[in-house]
Amino acid sequence: MFSSLDHQMMQRALDLAARGRYTTQPNPRVGCVIARGEQIVGEAWHRKAGEAHAEPLALKEAGDWARDATAYVTLEPHGFHGKTPPCTDALIRAGVKRVVCGTLDFHPKVRGDGVRQLQAAGIDVEVGLLEQEARALNAGFEKRVTVGIPRVVVKIGSSLDGRVALASGESRWITGAAARADVQRLRAESSAVLTGIGTVLADDPQLTVREPTIDMMGRQPMRVVLDSTLRMPPASKMLGEPGKTLILATNPGNQQAALESKGATVTTMEPAADGLMDLHSVLKLLGSLECNDVLVEAGPTLAGHFVEQGLLDELVVYSAPILLGPDARAMLQLPPLARLADRLQFELLATERIDDDLKLVLRPRKAPAS
Repeated sequence: MFSSLDHQMMQRALDLAARGRYTTQPNPRVGCVIARGEQIVGEAWHRKAGEAHAEPLALKEAGDWARDATAYVTLEPHGFHGKTPPCTDALIRAGVKRVVCGTLDFHPKVRGDGVRQLQAAGIDVEVGLLEQEARALNAGFEKRVTVGIPRVVVKIGSSLDGRVALASGESRWITGAAARADVQRLRAESSAVLTGIGTVLADDPQLTVREPTIDMMGRQPMRVVLDSTLRMPPASKMLGEPGKTLILATNPGNQQAALESKGATVTTMEPAADGLMDLHSVLKLLGSLECNDVLVEAGPTLAGHFVEQGLLDELVVYSAPILLGPDARAMLQLPPLARLADRLQFELLATERIDDDLKLVLRPRKAPAS
């Protein structure tokens, strides 16, 4: 049974882990607190992939005070040699008496093995404190390492009547500046931002994180464009931005060299049976590229395909207090329903007022495809 002090210390570890929200991709976000009773003698979080993990950093701060202390770690310590030495070895060498983990690491090379190594060294290990919160921090990482595809968030900015643009295509700006700044945070949390060629041709977006209050330590999410016949202009703004641009095509034609000369990577995909881009194959490719979280910022057609095919984990809608009328473009292009029983249902997870706009975070009631 976990004590109130255990809860307090694990909450501190979770708060620390969240500081790596924008920087640890493709690694998980992890926080660690070393405590002797009520006194914290060391604490740290994993800051960036390739750099030291939370446990050795916290142990370094604790020094000799780590002996016989309790280590609170949001994620099971790994016990294998990767880009960094095993965190289990560091905990064993430091002489900690007890390790409390928020959750097991779902990576097949880790799951349960870190716990077994610590227990074999005589350390008391307990797992499952604030587990829901610990897993939520790394939902994308967990999904990628278990089923091979990233967590998918579809973002939409719409009017009260569910419209995203006038019939002419004009859409700047439906939502306010504060809501658009919040979208920057969604981008910063993502491994990749995905859009379609229609959005590129209509809006010429940058798809970068430009919010000055967000410190990404130089990282930008990868930009992914679904462009079956390579209609993307080599002068597109995003090709002049820092970070990687991946363009996926099914029939690349003769434009590939021009786009690659601008720094883009062009990959040819096999089309689905209907001739369209196979979205599940797209997600499998992004999973193989170690993308944990993908943000879909696309037009009604592509966003509608993700929703219709059950490929999203969350739907984030920024609803502006305006009405655009029946001739404006709908937020999603979906097939007509013959029966109300066939409607797509969502669970409302959170709401937030952002100046005059309302942010809705929703989850499909049916599990997303894996």
